[in-house]
Order: sequence, then C-alpha cells, then structure tokens
Amino acid sequence: MERIYFDNAATTALDSAVLEAMMPYLTQHFGNPSSIYSYGRESRMAIENARKSVAKILNAHPAEICFTSGGTESSNTAITAAVRDLGCKHIISSVIEHHATTHTVEHLYQNGEAALSYVKLLPNGHIDVDHLEQLLSESTEKCLVTLMHANNEIGNMIDLQVVGNLCKKYHAIFHSDTVQTVGHFPFDLRNTPVHFITGAGHKFHGPKGVGMLYINEHIKIKPFLNGGSQERNMRAGTENLYGIVGFAKALELATAHYEKDSTYIKQLKVYMMERLKQNIAGVTYNGDALGASLYAVLSASFPKTEKSEMILFNLDINNICASGGSACTSGADQGSHVIRAINNNPNQVTVRFSFSHHNTKEEIDYVVEKLKELI
Repeated sequence: MERIYFDNAATTALDSAVLEAMMPYLTQHFGNPSSIYSYGRESRMAIENARKSVAKILNAHPAEICFTSGGTESSNTAITAAVRDLGCKHIISSVIEHHATTHTVEHLYQNGEAALSYVKLLPNGHIDVDHLEQLLSESTEKCLVTLMHANNEIGNMIDLQVVGNLCKKYHAIFHSDTVQTVGHFPFDLRNTPVHFITGAGHKFHGPKGVGMLYINEHIKIKPFLNGGSQERNMRAGTENLYGIVGFAKALELATAHYEKDSTYIKQLKVYMMERLKQNIAGVTYNGDALGASLYAVLSASFPKTEKSEMILFNLDINNICASGGSACTSGADQGSHVIRAINNNPNQVTVRFSFSHHNTKEEIDYVVEKLKELI
C-alpha cells in the first residue's frame, strides 16, 4: 500500500502548477528585487503582482499585505506590535491557540508588557462569547483580542464578524490566526472588522517558509525585523521571491477550486466519521465536528487500551500519516494542550486526521480497517 497522508493540517503537498510558477524565479529570474537594473525590476514586479493577486482574493488593499516567513512570524509581528506600538496593555486570548500565539502572549505577559486574560471555553470547544464581552467591558486598559479563526487540532471555528464587532464596540485591536482558513475559505477583509490576519502557503498546497500578514490600513505599526526597506518598510531582508510567487499561485488555485474541493473534502470527513462509528466501539469526536468546524479536520478519540496507546507509531508502521494533536509540537508526544483543555479524559487516545482533495474514500476504508486491528 502506498503511503496514506492524512495530516494535511500540518502541511500539504506542493501543487505541480505552483512549482511551475516558481521555477523561473529559481532559475533565470534571480535578480535581487531591490536592485535598480531590469534584472532586479523583474523580481520586484513578480512580488508586487503576487501582492495584488493576494489582496484581490482577500478583498484587501495591496498595501495591507505583507509577505513573511509564515504564520508564526506573522502572529508574532501582529501581537507584539499591538502591545508595543498600538498601546494594548491587556491581551485577551484562549488556552487553545496555536503555540505561535500562546508563547508570544505569555512572553509579553511575563516581560511585564501586558496583562493577560483567557476567555472561557464551552464544553464543545467553542469560545464563550459572553465571557469575552465581559472581559472587554471590565478592562480598564486598551485590549488586544487574539483568537484563531479555526483551531488546528479540533477544527472549531469562531465567527470573525461577531468577535470583530465586539472588539469594535470596546475599541479593542483584533488579531486572528487564520492559518488554517486562508486558502480554505473565502475572505472579504474590506467588510470584516479585523486588524490582523495571517496565512501560510504550505497549508494550501503552496511552498513552506512563506506566509503573509494582513495589516489593516487604519493602523500603523513598526517593523518586527529592522534593516532594509523591503515589504514597504514593514519587513527588512531580501524577499523570498520564489516563495512569494508560489504563495500567490497556490492561493489563486485554492480560490478557483474552492467550491469543488471543499464539498469533496467535507464528504470525506463525514464518511470517515460514519465508518469509524460503525467499526470502533467507543469512538468520540472532539469539538463541534459537524457544526462550525473546519471541513478538513477530524479529531477522534479512541478508548485507551494497551494496543491503542501506541496508535500513532503503529499507523506510521502501516504507512499512514496522522497526528496526535498538533504536529507543531513534534518529538516526544507531550500530549496536546488543546485536547487537555476541552477533553481531559486520560482513558482516551486522540488522533487528528486532516484531508485534502488528494485523499479518497478507499484510503479511509483502509485506515478504518487498520484502526480496527490496532484498537
């Protein structure tokens, strides 16, 4: 059996059309985008065209799009700037954010730069919006609200309009980690009350090591990296030229195929839920799996047995790639901070399956059969 890849929330395969768009910039168009001769101007043009393309797809202004090395840098930049440049002295976040957010807000808090509050979670893993409003209304300091659009482990989604309007009401800055949703859902940033959103090319069949930060035109922040005047003075350093070209191409393709792909992938998720229920006693799903949830992510918990404790290892031996929680905490399995927060059941083993348009029902059937043997 070929390798079965069910870890698309960790990273995705590079689309061949994206590689093709990148190739000229890896070979003949290698000029430095900051050079004034034509060779450099070609590279500069490629970056600016990519910026226009990304802005158009997200319905933002090109000046609001800053290319970065990925979601982690984008979130670090936004959160740090909100505190240091925009006067936010109180951060409101949740305990189930990606570590790129969690570790940044904890650092600022421990450094004495901002107070830190965590919004309560409902039993289904969703944010308690009433508690968020309470925190905002009681705060004496200007707030930064940083809440992810879709959770990378359980798939739960917030409503950007609802949270954004609350932030507006209390004059708070709103940053949303949208790494799991840019390239997977349509965005209309002109009509969304948000100050910062993030993206990472490798989550939607683009290259790794390239991302974006949307910075709403009504706010002014200082660069996180200092040096040259690249990225309209927002990010110093020679640009990741071919990465940026690949990011834009991948986003164009994801947008063009959104209807077809999202429908197909959602069917795979529902199919796997049904097949697991039929075949494995005691399987449960984390979060709001069929509600406000990412169509590509399924977090399943299985009864803990001597056999199932080694489940990821055994799946790997059988050529099946899945993750135990977030792939971003690799190495020794420390368990997942997200699963602990919403389902702290020591008698269960959690596996995250995440799909792309490359996956098939046949693969799901094979994985369910293997899981039956392993549990």
